[in-house]
Amino acid sequence: MNNTGTKLQERNMGIKRPTPGQLALAKTIARGEARSTKEISRLPASLYTDPAHFEREKTALFNRLPQVIAPSALLPEPGMAVPHDGTGRPLLITRDKQGAAHVFLNVCQHRGTRLVEGGDVQCTSRLVCPYHAWTYRLDGALIALPRPETFPDLDKNAFGLKELPSLEAGGLIWFSPEAEADFTHARHLGADFDAFGLGESHMFRRKLHTVKGNWKLIMDAFLESYHVTRLHADTIGPFFKDGITAGDQIGPHQRSLVGRLEEMDGADLTDMAALRKLVTFAYQLLPATIVIPSPDYINVMVLMPQAHDQTLVEDFMLIPEEPQTDKARDHWERSWKLLDGGVFASEDFRAAELGQQGLQSGAIDHLTLGTLEGGIARFDEIVQEALRSAN
Repeated sequence: MNNTGTKLQERNMGIKRPTPGQLALAKTIARGEARSTKEISRLPASLYTDPAHFEREKTALFNRLPQVIAPSALLPEPGMAVPHDGTGRPLLITRDKQGAAHVFLNVCQHRGTRLVEGGDVQCTSRLVCPYHAWTYRLDGALIALPRPETFPDLDKNAFGLKELPSLEAGGLIWFSPEAEADFTHARHLGADFDAFGLGESHMFRRKLHTVKGNWKLIMDAFLESYHVTRLHADTIGPFFKDGITAGDQIGPHQRSLVGRLEEMDGADLTDMAALRKLVTFAYQLLPATIVIPSPDYINVMVLMPQAHDQTLVEDFMLIPEEPQTDKARDHWERSWKLLDGGVFASEDFRAAELGQQGLQSGAIDHLTLGTLEGGIARFDEIVQEALRSAN
């Protein structure tokens, strides 16, 4: 059987294979080649506490770069729409009847009225303005308005919803505030997330957290494994050891892997299901999205900075398929409560808040990073480069 036939058979059997980049990291772990820095590094505390610096980050990163807005599983079927306000813009994500995802400004083109209220997913084929009932398809086209004779010579084609550049790849929906957006790296990452089956996943739970801390303090928790057995001692810590870390970059996005060397001898690293039981992948997508594939489900966390000391975090738990039994639902519910309510909210997000309180006090003027925390220093370099590029 040729390679194409083998891949088709594996697809039909539900077998997932790691991408070449994922496999290379796994082999690095299996060889015992840890990724670590050679020396201590330091970051100014002002990067987390200075409102003026935060505004520069907002302008250079969040007002300019392509960024994840939601997983595809939020809108699993054609004919769905959901308002999204977390970025500071009134956005509307839709999936039209052809199945294509769009990101629009949630604003009627007649008088500027907010088009769809709330924050829940809606199943609908049309979007009707609550003020004057101008009506749009989910692809943004204006299709009807009351008393059209009162708008002589109006060209409906010129009054479609304002659409922002977007890309759906690998089970994630990206958008950009800027018209000239380059989604090359996002498209490349899609292959990695396809290897996890992210695009085929069912959204089990979704929750919005308000964290009283700088957005980078939250990112930092997922850029190193040094804290795992300490901060998470009473939750997931016992399931981990201080493993070997490998990592690389896809454009400005970091991809890391923590593995348990003693369990990898003789393992089939080309079987993604088996690999996910031995290693923990983590993706830190610029500007501020975290993807953590656990052995049997995936967490996508979208960070939306509101101020230098406050961040919204929307956490999505994605599972392989919709639960069919009470036993299955109970299993996933326990996993959700452990991670979202325990590990993330009570531990990682709380650590970010405690870090913000400490840094704001002025007790230290620099953060000190050890050799196992090099991912944080690398992320700072990526952010600083984005700031320089925006000037």
